[in-house]
Amino acid sequence: MRTAITTRPFLFSIVLLIFILLLSVGVGSVFIPPQILVNLIAQRVSSRIIPSDLQSFSTILFELRLPRTILIALTGAALAGSGASYQGLFRNPLADPYLIGVASGAGLGAVLAMSIRWPYTTLGLLAVPVAAFISALLTVLLVYQIARIGKTVPTTNLILAGVAISSLATAITSFLMITSTHELHRAVAWLLGGSTTTGWQAIWVILPYIALGLAVQAAMGHAMNVLQFGDEQAEQLGLSVGRARWIIILSASLTTAAAVSFSGIIGFVGLIIPHIVRLVWGGDYRRLIPLSILNGASLLLLADIAARIVLAPQELPVGIITAIGGAPFFLWLLKRSKQENYW
Repeated sequence: MRTAITTRPFLFSIVLLIFILLLSVGVGSVFIPPQILVNLIAQRVSSRIIPSDLQSFSTILFELRLPRTILIALTGAALAGSGASYQGLFRNPLADPYLIGVASGAGLGAVLAMSIRWPYTTLGLLAVPVAAFISALLTVLLVYQIARIGKTVPTTNLILAGVAISSLATAITSFLMITSTHELHRAVAWLLGGSTTTGWQAIWVILPYIALGLAVQAAMGHAMNVLQFGDEQAEQLGLSVGRARWIIILSASLTTAAAVSFSGIIGFVGLIIPHIVRLVWGGDYRRLIPLSILNGASLLLLADIAARIVLAPQELPVGIITAIGGAPFFLWLLKRSKQENYW
């Protein structure tokens, strides 16, 4: 009986994710009927030759829709998992993956790369996400070094340093956008959570970082449970607080930087999903983080589907959809936190 109670949330989340994955690859400017969709997937898995009358659907599915769907799912999983980790680390229900400057650092790197006229080669196309990734990591490391006092990193110092560096990065980004008008539209689209990257290349680039980062965060679930008692009591219980905090920050920041490097800045996913999971299935981080990963992928896929169909055939940046849905949730959460001891 205990096993069934433990596994039921995971089974539900996995089934939900599979359903939304199939919906995502089928919906778009060209609708792929469910029967054809299942037929194409079965033929590809079994390595059978795809009939000529289905070749156009096959190209749309395997070369366009499926890579985009997997990229969006990875991004949602990364943001939600990192959001749960940051909330546990800072013991703050309003913490999210962008708290210590990851988003601002990534945005600065991306806009800096866009201000240079790169040739349309493989290196040129990868310049923006690579620059975003490197800049985000450097920002996190800078914030961590500024906040550190001796061998410890007080949470308040970390947040304040993150806010200061984030403001500086945002100011530089705005300056670059003003002085590089030929890439202004592309930069705005990226900052709103929209990527023009297509194909499988982006997935192979970010998959190792996201997989490693999420695996480390899931493995730190017990440590995050202990951290909820406070640093002093956690040390008494045998946890190396400084080491645990460093591992969580590095893995969460690495994961977030990898995700936003190709998908742009997408807010609220890392804030909303951990709270929904916590309200439905409890606050044990050994379960909270994996469930946040699964449901974060589902939520962002739903937002991406909405972005494709709301003004079809025009497509909205997915960051606009998550902001429209996330802002009211944030206000509700803020009101709730004032009325009761939610955390």
